[in-house]
Amino acid sequence: MFDALSGRLTGIFDKLRRRGALSESDVTEALREVRVALLEADVALSVVKTFIDDVREKAVGESVLKSVTPGQQVVKIVNDALVAMLGPAAPGIDLNAPAPVVILMLGLQGSGKTTSAGKIALRLRTRDRKRVMLASLDTQRPAAQEQLATLADRAGVLSLPIVAGERPVAIARRAMTEARQGGFDVLVLDTAGRLAIDEALMEEVAEIATVASPHEKLLVVDAMTGQDAVTVARAFHEKVGVTGIVMTRMDGDARGGAALSMRAITGAPIRLVGVGEKLDALEDFHPDRVAGRILGMGDVVSLVEKAAATIEADDAEKLAAKLQKGTFDLDDYRKQLGQITKMGSLQGLLGMLPGASKVKAQMAEARVDDKILKRQVAIIDSMTKAERRKPEIIKAGRKKRIAAGAGMKVEDVNRLLKQFDDMTTMMKRMQKMGQKGMLRQGLSGLMGGGGGFPGMPGGKRPF
Repeated sequence: MFDALSGRLTGIFDKLRRRGALSESDVTEALREVRVALLEADVALSVVKTFIDDVREKAVGESVLKSVTPGQQVVKIVNDALVAMLGPAAPGIDLNAPAPVVILMLGLQGSGKTTSAGKIALRLRTRDRKRVMLASLDTQRPAAQEQLATLADRAGVLSLPIVAGERPVAIARRAMTEARQGGFDVLVLDTAGRLAIDEALMEEVAEIATVASPHEKLLVVDAMTGQDAVTVARAFHEKVGVTGIVMTRMDGDARGGAALSMRAITGAPIRLVGVGEKLDALEDFHPDRVAGRILGMGDVVSLVEKAAATIEADDAEKLAAKLQKGTFDLDDYRKQLGQITKMGSLQGLLGMLPGASKVKAQMAEARVDDKILKRQVAIIDSMTKAERRKPEIIKAGRKKRIAAGAGMKVEDVNRLLKQFDDMTTMMKRMQKMGQKGMLRQGLSGLMGGGGGFPGMPGGKRPF
């Protein structure tokens, strides 16, 4: 998400930074390019106009144009304007209400509404320690109620028993009664969707909202649908008053304009974003972090949070000790590959690193994807314990056997061993540089010109 827009804006602002002084015409020309980039990213026209006007008013002032670093000042103004467009930051779910707190899920069919209900239930049970009940009011889509019941089981929460032929409003009333009597903290109501907005859908959700008096009315929109998502958001907000947005498929390759437009169009904050198919692939939305990614500044805070959530402290200490002793082997490398897979896609992780756009472009050109990690694991699994502990003993005969066992070629085994050497070298460099050195040299300093990431062997073709 936002890759194309980020690339365009990074190029525009790099040109500004290279200039020692800026004139008003320089800023105007840059903002004209920004305007085109935002429109091509599918941001609503009215939002773009307000954004550009706001930035121009602040960027052409004498304090900016006459400053020592005018280009950097303009970038900061754009960053602040992006944060304002996306924000302010809002809590994932507002539970500040008497139990049971009712959450009404709204949206069109196919937006990921039912899956998002399951994700929210899992999040509330595990992170907030709440007793959650799910109830499906979708009597339109075949097996929709059964699907929610399955998701509830996977999330470890209860679902309202299905009564054949019961109407949505009656289901909502029954769900409210059972949630109160059962002592549940949260009740999530999953409403029916349609392929498009129609009067029947709007009347139904309005009637349910009246009966259930939801504390949260979360509109689920698919980020891949572009301006259609903005139209949907406006319609639901006018009818029932949306309190928050859940953006799904934010890990996709859409242009991202819907996310940038949503807050300005509805006034409701983006609370949560879906970043994958798994039930735990739901994250808080941080406007400042997203703005940083769009402007190529990365999102190191989110990267550290992902690492902290997936990497065990004991494992990290053991790895550090092995690096210091110089005993890092292919078993350790395999564990690293597994941890990278748990943290998310390679493209997504790279998007959180400052100045990683060139590396991402190389990966895209080489058609590198997450399957490469699985292939590398398969090669390591085909090795003996001795070979994993001492890769230097792997010669021609062993390489043939390992390749055959993994269903690969000898060239693939050679490439893996080369990448292992590159990663070992990179980790030693990180240890020597320390934190200050890493910040000073950045990503290029760590990678030493390329080859530091699994599947990116110095510009050679991937598996």
